[in-house]
Amino acid sequence: MKVVIVGGVAGGATAAARLRRLDETAEIVVFERSGFVSYANCGLPYYIGGVIEDQEELTLQTPESFYERFRVQMKVRHEVTAIDRSAKTVTVRNLATGEVFQESYDKLLLAPGARPTQPALPGVGLDRLFTLRTVEDTLRIRRFVDTQHPKSVVLAGGGFIGLELAENLRERGLDVTIVQRPKQLMTPFDADMAALIHREVRAHGVRLALGHTVEGFAESEGGVQVLLKDEQPLQADMVILAIGVTPDSRLAAEAGLELGLKGSILVNDRMQTSDPDIYAVGDAVQVNHFVTGQPALIALAGPANKQGRIAADNITGGDSRYKGSQGSSVLKIFDLTAAATGLNEAAARRAGLDVEAVVLSPMNHAGYYPGGRVMTMKVLFERSTGKLLGAQIVGSDGVDKRIDVLATAIRAGMTAADLTELDLAYAPPYSSAKDPVNMAGYMMENLLTGKVKQFRLDELTALPRDGSITLLDTRTTGEYSRGHADGFINLPLDELRDRLNELDPAKPVYVMCQSGLRSYLACRILTQHGFTCYNFAGGYRFYEAVTTDRCQSDQAFACGMDK
Repeated sequence: MKVVIVGGVAGGATAAARLRRLDETAEIVVFERSGFVSYANCGLPYYIGGVIEDQEELTLQTPESFYERFRVQMKVRHEVTAIDRSAKTVTVRNLATGEVFQESYDKLLLAPGARPTQPALPGVGLDRLFTLRTVEDTLRIRRFVDTQHPKSVVLAGGGFIGLELAENLRERGLDVTIVQRPKQLMTPFDADMAALIHREVRAHGVRLALGHTVEGFAESEGGVQVLLKDEQPLQADMVILAIGVTPDSRLAAEAGLELGLKGSILVNDRMQTSDPDIYAVGDAVQVNHFVTGQPALIALAGPANKQGRIAADNITGGDSRYKGSQGSSVLKIFDLTAAATGLNEAAARRAGLDVEAVVLSPMNHAGYYPGGRVMTMKVLFERSTGKLLGAQIVGSDGVDKRIDVLATAIRAGMTAADLTELDLAYAPPYSSAKDPVNMAGYMMENLLTGKVKQFRLDELTALPRDGSITLLDTRTTGEYSRGHADGFINLPLDELRDRLNELDPAKPVYVMCQSGLRSYLACRILTQHGFTCYNFAGGYRFYEAVTTDRCQSDQAFACGMDK
């Protein structure tokens, strides 16, 4: 059997190695149009920033080392330009010599990945405008920064690559501005959680131009102008386009294979295309979202590697199935870590799910152990069933651990109540006896069983301030004096039982504290004394972060804080 693979990075290289482990006699040929194979896409921004010093560290294998270990022909600088399905051949161009030839196959695997989205805008071809996809792109950007010493950069796009570049270029001393059409960075996160990311990047001197549309680029003396719709142009020494990726499905489309979302390659759960002898994996393919079962595009290295392994199993006569992607991801952002898995709230609502969320701010380890830092967690679940739908966490140490636990719980089909029973490792330097994941489970269970009701940030501004309800802040007098939400009166939790006569039991009480714990305790007291009580999700810390971000992003937004 002869297997030809188009693309030698994540999915393609994984498939090639798996094929050899399963079939020692198969002829395996990989064509990669760049000059490198099996390289770490996710590490590219860190080489630009100098964190990774040696460019050889970016490649896990070379064509020579891959052949020595697996006897796989890795032909770099070779571009597959066409597929002839009836003849079962591909047309290949040697980019070094210009030679064009045909290569036959018994099975064909497409792993072309995704290309940086480049809209047809004026000035896209300027010398000082870059994209980042391959090692060659990385070397070109690093060389420009090292030799031209630019002082400023505009990053068009605020996703994973944009933020990693922002951090690395800022660490190299450049003035960095991120332009993003949505009014938030990192669209896998909900806007309220993205506010915590905005605060961190602004604190490190990165300017954010959110909600602005790039209309083109113009060369200026020694630099580039970024042309914005209805705004003055931005001036920079260099520009990097990081506005997303588009499935690289040209070969599949021209070969008549069925396509899916945004022109992606349509595959079944065996990673098989509409042609049974052609498979496809990685960023170019449409997958099913694990939580909703609906079609999705999820361009991440983990799914690509898993799909490559599954395709190899099936090519060699096995029956492996890909059960869907849930978008688990983690990102370093200066001194913070941001992670997500499953659906965010906006996506859950678009999918028609009856979604609810808890927001909590636990310490990463036991509070009495030195060095603890707060993380903010948002965990989503389905009201009717308690089924876990997704999670987002922003913090420092321990974020990756909690998101992986929650990702596993979602994959296992666990409910909110199941989280309360997880037996997680505990020692003061690493966690608390009630781990943050357990705490999220307790909070969701309390909501599902009716022990507490809550109100959310998007409901807060609509609450009447006419005296028909009671807005109560249960923090200490000192905390309250340093800042509180508009209209809230102060009655510290520890004084609440003795001052219940000051509250009207006929009026619903909406309670806030710093993190949500004291207000929850207040609600339990008030409910058992005949009051109707609602606890604010996330606490004043969360409210202040989100509200301040909205004020900075949109001067027309009413901040709603009394200082």
